[in-house]
Amino acid sequence: MITSRSWRGKRYAVLGLARSGAATVRALAASGAAVFAWDGDAERREEVQGATLADPMELDLAGFAAVVVSPGVPLNRHPIAAKARDAGVPLIGDIELFAQARADLPPHRVVGITGTNGKSTTTALVHHILQTAGVPSLMGGNIGLPILSQEPLPEGGVYVLELSSYQIDLTTGLDCDVAVLLNITPDHLDRYEDFAAYAASKARLFAMQSPDHAAVIGIGDTPSYEIARSLSVRGEHLTKIAPGVCMNQSKWPALQGPHNAQNTLAAIAVCEALGIEQWAIDRGLESFTGLPHRMETVAMVRGVRYVNDSKATNPESAAPALAAFDGIHWIVGGQAKGDGLEPCRPGFGHVRCAYTIGQAGPRFADVLAPDMPVEPCETLERAVKAAAERAQPGDTVLLSPACASFDQFRDFEARGTAFRKAVEALR
Repeated sequence: MITSRSWRGKRYAVLGLARSGAATVRALAASGAAVFAWDGDAERREEVQGATLADPMELDLAGFAAVVVSPGVPLNRHPIAAKARDAGVPLIGDIELFAQARADLPPHRVVGITGTNGKSTTTALVHHILQTAGVPSLMGGNIGLPILSQEPLPEGGVYVLELSSYQIDLTTGLDCDVAVLLNITPDHLDRYEDFAAYAASKARLFAMQSPDHAAVIGIGDTPSYEIARSLSVRGEHLTKIAPGVCMNQSKWPALQGPHNAQNTLAAIAVCEALGIEQWAIDRGLESFTGLPHRMETVAMVRGVRYVNDSKATNPESAAPALAAFDGIHWIVGGQAKGDGLEPCRPGFGHVRCAYTIGQAGPRFADVLAPDMPVEPCETLERAVKAAAERAQPGDTVLLSPACASFDQFRDFEARGTAFRKAVEALR
């Protein structure tokens, strides 16, 4: 794991003990820090080792080095934000701890990738190209791999971090050698005052950067364009990726569609900034196999393709899947992040029937009914069965929910796994 001498002898409170929180506790304890940890889930509390169980809301935080908060804790609603502020204690996340630990690591570089959509694919693609080139690299952050739990890279290694806006909010000192912003569209607005505040969170990735480090920004939306324009003084250290660039993607089977053209261009720009040779970039693009839960074909059953796109947690990220297939039986719904599905409309003509699930199911059924047949199903298992009964050979049953998963599942991965199991049960 990644540790730091700078944490030794200090006191930390850790709130939230899912993957990143549990890794944080282990790293701090291994570094000689005194750790006080808490989670509302009793099972998670029982699994903690190396920490004193204590709710930070009941602690006197005076003298603590920091309160380390998991990204899932809603700072705009949770009272820990005011308590830490009143005690004069910084509120940080595990990415900030990583930034503090960099001085103890062998010489390395860091790539930080953010954006509303596409950041997981771009993160995995950059990592894959680096591996193809023989460069030691690790993925971490929002992609589901806590960075502190991983072994430090040798000299010359590259840490490739997927960064959500929540993680950026909890970070103050991460100076990325290459920082990437893919796009900004409405998302997570329950956590921000408005869309402008959400966009400002993304922009902070560049505010933390040294001006002579590389910035890569997609300029297909107004907020991203404005951020790129504000960085124009960087000159050759700024790469802008315009929308609608035509590329020959035929040699890249896992990188089809216009959305992946942007992801690919961003990954190429990152690797070029890191000095990766063109042959390694080309080979990496050709051999990349994609990510689980992102337009992942999980089975062919009686001539019907079943595609797991559970990672599509908002309408903008579901739209590419609807554009990528014909004869779609669309499983949609969950915990909605907005009122409608308008970004998906260009793909409505590809849908033979929609099967609505979860909390948003009734509302989405009403939204979609004027444009396509709709079958309310409530649960994912029922939706898979109903779609399987209607689908004909050559059709695609697509789980692309356009919603978060938390109404029925722990996370999008658990939802995707449930989809796979439901499909396996059809055989």
